[in-house]
Amino acid sequence: MHEEPLLQIKGIGKQFPGVRALHDVQLSLAEGEVLAVVGENGAGKSTLMKILAGVHSPDRGEIRLGGLAIDLSSVRDAQRLGICLIHQELNLADNLGVGANIFLGREPSGRVGRWLGMVDRRTINERSREVLQRVGLNIEPNTLVHTLPIGQQQLVEIAKAISVESRVLIMDEPTSSLSDRESERLFQVIKALSSQGVSIIYISHRLGEIQHLADRVLVLRDGLNAGELSKDEISRDKIVRMMVGRDVSQFYARTPHEQGDAVLKIENLVTPSFPTEPVNAHVRAGEVVGLAGLVGAGRTELLRTVFGIDRAISGRIRVGAHDISPGDPVHAIHRGLALVPEDRKAQGLLLEMSVRDNISVAALRDHLKFGGWMDRAFESRAANDAIQDLSIRVTSPNQITRLLSGGNQQKVVLGKWLATNPSVLLLDEPTRGVDVGAKHEIYRIIENLAKKGLAILLVSSEMEEIIGICDRVLVMHEGRITGELSREQFAGDLGEEAIMKLATSHQPQATTMPTAIDSP
Repeated sequence: MHEEPLLQIKGIGKQFPGVRALHDVQLSLAEGEVLAVVGENGAGKSTLMKILAGVHSPDRGEIRLGGLAIDLSSVRDAQRLGICLIHQELNLADNLGVGANIFLGREPSGRVGRWLGMVDRRTINERSREVLQRVGLNIEPNTLVHTLPIGQQQLVEIAKAISVESRVLIMDEPTSSLSDRESERLFQVIKALSSQGVSIIYISHRLGEIQHLADRVLVLRDGLNAGELSKDEISRDKIVRMMVGRDVSQFYARTPHEQGDAVLKIENLVTPSFPTEPVNAHVRAGEVVGLAGLVGAGRTELLRTVFGIDRAISGRIRVGAHDISPGDPVHAIHRGLALVPEDRKAQGLLLEMSVRDNISVAALRDHLKFGGWMDRAFESRAANDAIQDLSIRVTSPNQITRLLSGGNQQKVVLGKWLATNPSVLLLDEPTRGVDVGAKHEIYRIIENLAKKGLAILLVSSEMEEIIGICDRVLVMHEGRITGELSREQFAGDLGEEAIMKLATSHQPQATTMPTAIDSP
């Protein structure tokens, strides 16, 4: 490995509307080095990698390759210079052969074929065998991609990248869909490529992999450099400590209140996304339970299955004394469940309709007049109550929802579900994309709803949010609950660290909480 950096990033900054994604970020990468880039959700990892891959242009800063300043205006520019990003979601045409995928868009044609518009398949096969051999894949180039297991498809993606003489490979969560055996095969390929001088930027939430593979670790936090660890300094505890460490005491004024019996009971629930991981959980009346975890942990999938959008493979969901019919959101609503989805614009709102229409739409079925006519009095009453109780800033209930701010749109979604008079509220990223002021107001709303006795199950990727508003935290990793923490366990100085350790752990850990779901 050379000491002189092959790739240097100096002072990179990137701003999106209302969001500072990166600020003065520095990065260096030596030839043949495996550099792990880690950070919490929203730390800036993806934005930085997309800048390197030519997807985004930085607002400021400099990128140097081999000592020379470079301009990455497009993905083609980056690939031409030998920088390739392998996305978490594979980018292969599964109806084509392996060789056709490797050379898709840059097929050799030969001297005669160039004039006749023909592809030189012999050359494609010969060159494909060479790069497939480099990644340890012994298959014929004409093998259709869809016939390969996911682990081999991942290796085809790497072969495609190195076929353009890549000097820098960026791998984004490359093992997220791989078995342990396939992952081990990938690690061998990474080490072989590194020994051949290919530099690799490796992004993963799996800290065990990073300890195994990385020559160095770069940690990002809130779009800033949070620190680096050399090979002999890398440990799970040190990485976690750098990833977290913010003051989370501001914004959250909580007052203890009495909790009742378990209202939501999830028993051995198996979701379609994680068919081998049964989940058990409960939420009491007046309790806010957080679902923490990293991207891909299965939190949203769990909420969707509980609400009936995705049909459970097996297990039982109960609200109070009643079972919920699997795969039936209408029945879930009638039994007292409500879901505020992660994407309010695509899944939670009718943007071109009025605030009044949006707030009343989920409860209209129970408020129809004789003959199927809508109850206009109910619509107006529900809209006015929500506007007042949730402090929704509108010119009138007839204002088009699309014209509201993100925070007020989110309050409309909350108002819509509160109009159904639920006993259990499922919240998926309830403050995503809203400003600080609106966050304060949403936290106040959640606190007040819990005081009134609602059972609340909340997914959030913001660690300080989980710690600030939850009474109890369940931590998920790859579809399973790996730990459960009481407020006393996560509200101290080491709370974020404790949650992050569970979020990166494969194995369930013992809990100190009562396991009987009906215990007071």
